Amino acid sequence: MRRQKRDRLERAHSQGFKAGVSGRSKETCPYQSNEVRSQWLGGWRDAMEARTDGFYRL
Repeated sequence: MRRQKRDRLERAHSQGFKAGVSGRSKETCPYQSNEVRSQWLGGWRDAMEARTDGFYRL
């Protein structure tokens, strides 16, 4: 059970990162659960930071 939960959270973080890199708004988060939404937003924030640092450009 723990592995499945971790995989789901890792996937949400990864999807949030991809959304952030592509320039999507954080309002487009598809998750309702606080835990999973938090991971998605964490990935989105990481992508915004990476874009600010110049690693990704639109």
